[in-house]
Amino acid sequence: MEALKNKILAEGQAFGSDILEANSFLNQQIDAPFMYEIGDEFKQRFQDKEVNKILTIEASGIAIAVCTAKSFGYPPVVFAKKAAPNESEDAFYSYIAKSLKRTTDSYVKLAKKFLSEGDQVLIIDDLLAYGGTALALCDIVKQAGAHVVGIGAVIEKEFQGGGARLREDGHMVESLAVIEKIEDGKIIFKSN
Repeated sequence: MEALKNKILAEGQAFGSDILEANSFLNQQIDAPFMYEIGDEFKQRFQDKEVNKILTIEASGIAIAVCTAKSFGYPPVVFAKKAAPNESEDAFYSYIAKSLKRTTDSYVKLAKKFLSEGDQVLIIDDLLAYGGTALALCDIVKQAGAHVVGIGAVIEKEFQGGGARLREDGHMVESLAVIEKIEDGKIIFKSN
């Protein structure tokens, strides 16, 4: 998506060889009209898929998922939470996401009432790096007896391997902008 690449270059910031911040339009400040363009692009890429739920993770994926839902005719958007385990865990699907970057693991959970057997689920992620979030969401969908129809990532940092890992697992992954590498703060996109 050329408009996204241009936005990343104009408003994003890269540091060193692996950090990308898209806070000014994707995470901390949301460019709402642009999010609807992203939703339309996901609809184009997954147009042949039946989707009755859109799944993401709090908080950065929610706005993107809601805008994507509009393009799909407003299926429910559900989001997993990052939280500590508690005594009522039997009411939740859960997954412990091993972090390849941080020293602590993330506990991801979703109330069972929001995902059902047979659901056709599109997973939406803001930034696909190592793939931990998407893998956690895929596992939660599997626990529910539902089916992942695809994974949409706004930005993929290809050099960190998450997209390749998900594709090797048989998932359809569509990333709107793929960063091949970051060199001394310079973003280099994968050519089509």
